[in-house]
Amino acid sequence: MMNNISFTNYESSRILVKNFVKEVSDILKDEITKKNSATLLVSGGSTPKLFFQELSKVEIQWGKVKIGLVDERWLLSSNKDSNAYLVKKHLLQNEAKNAKFIPLFIKDKECFSSDDLCSSIYEKEFLKCDILILGMGNDGHTASLFPQSKKLDEALDLNTTKFCISINPLTAPYDRMSLTLKSILNSKNIFLHIQKVEKLKVYKEALEKENKYPISKVLFNAKKIKVYYSHE
Repeated sequence: MMNNISFTNYESSRILVKNFVKEVSDILKDEITKKNSATLLVSGGSTPKLFFQELSKVEIQWGKVKIGLVDERWLLSSNKDSNAYLVKKHLLQNEAKNAKFIPLFIKDKECFSSDDLCSSIYEKEFLKCDILILGMGNDGHTASLFPQSKKLDEALDLNTTKFCISINPLTAPYDRMSLTLKSILNSKNIFLHIQKVEKLKVYKEALEKENKYPISKVLFNAKKIKVYYSHE
């Protein structure tokens, strides 16, 4: 195991979520105490649903928390396939309903002409984000940094000036907007949340070499990353 990675294996998703919610909520509370605000960037997919639901119940000064997305499908937030819909349905509820959500989609704009506008909005709101939570696909993608995408090299370039980049995955539906690797790595606390043995296998493969998968670039270049894993 690399020295920058902290890996914890939990017996079940519920035990994982209990511990993950505690760590994330403690960081948010600490940041609010220190600077009267906190920022949280989250990922979509099915894995974080229970985590979102339980985090939403924690008593935090949510009105001082800004929540954004690591990536987004270029869809209206009313579309059930959008990550915004997922976050609004499962996280911006209960105690967390007063958090400020900042979408990564701009209505009436074309995805591939919106890199600069999305970058300016998100860099202003989420530069050196307090907490960033990543997921991972069975193909080794994270955020919307998919293998074989035409703009992947640009998205992974640590010298890029872009905070966000438009992506057209060859292996997944919808045009997307994603944080670049550089902006991901600039976050203060980076987490990777994965479940099931198939993901564990991909995770172990990702540790073999830096260019194995897009998630490998995060694992090899993050100053510190915590991995939360459960087999179910």
